[in-house]
Amino acid sequence: MLSKNTSLCLSSLLLLVSVSAFADDPFDLGPLPELPTPSYLLADEPPAPPAPAPGSPRLRSYELPPVNVVGQKPSDLREEDRVGSYGQPRWTATRRFPNTRVYVVPEGKIEGELWFIPRFLHSGETNGRYLAEIEYGLPNRFQVDAYYRLDINEAGDGQNGAQFEVRWALADWGKILFNPTLYVEYIAHEDDPDGVEFKLLLGDELAPRWHWGVNFVGEFETGGHREYTYEIDGGISYTIVDEKFSAGAETKVEFISEHGNRSNYETSILVGPSVQWRPVPRLSVNLAPLFGITPDSATARVYLNIGWEF
Repeated sequence: MLSKNTSLCLSSLLLLVSVSAFADDPFDLGPLPELPTPSYLLADEPPAPPAPAPGSPRLRSYELPPVNVVGQKPSDLREEDRVGSYGQPRWTATRRFPNTRVYVVPEGKIEGELWFIPRFLHSGETNGRYLAEIEYGLPNRFQVDAYYRLDINEAGDGQNGAQFEVRWALADWGKILFNPTLYVEYIAHEDDPDGVEFKLLLGDELAPRWHWGVNFVGEFETGGHREYTYEIDGGISYTIVDEKFSAGAETKVEFISEHGNRSNYETSILVGPSVQWRPVPRLSVNLAPLFGITPDSATARVYLNIGWEF
């Protein structure tokens, strides 16, 4: 009869011999079956659009094919198709509101714009601002814009300037509530003090055909009276004819103060209708005549924006 310790030693020796045998001649289980990935582990991301073939022409925003978004019911409107590498609605690829910004343009988009912004004062005098802009969509949800700027005062004298703008969307469309986008702009004047402007852009779709945007703005002069302006800009629109005509309303609320008197704000509130007309896919015309409703407001400020996609 073997003792208990002797039995344990023999068992351990047999186990070591077995392991060594398997190491020299491994047991082959054969190929393992491929199991499907559970649906709850699949990424809820719009599929990336196919890469263009070498030498193929660059697609403009109105030519981009729609992408399918998991859990998103396709819209009956072509302008609400999700397009591009960010899965954004097609209507966000072109400026919808002349006074309110929404998101960024798709990667690779190039557009030129002209701006006409006359102001009609309570005194009966008029001044204005005129802009020529080029915008370009970069990868990783960036957008850059450059402007030539001409300001005309009440006496009719002009002042040249320039503006340089960068936007960055925090995520692809629909991944964060209201699609927040950060915006910074430097404003260079010929004579007046330069300025820097920061914005938080928000926007989305309320329902089919209904689109909106809200901007929170801070603009700060770097010299002179060091005028600080805080704004809330907003717009809402309804698509009447898909990719052709939309109508809605916009508002611009401004609180303006100067160095040495920061507690005394000049308050301007402007409201009015806003329309967009697109006679051809490349061309967009945005018009928003806004009317003052406070004593500090101008009688009216008109925003006319004309864009052409290259």
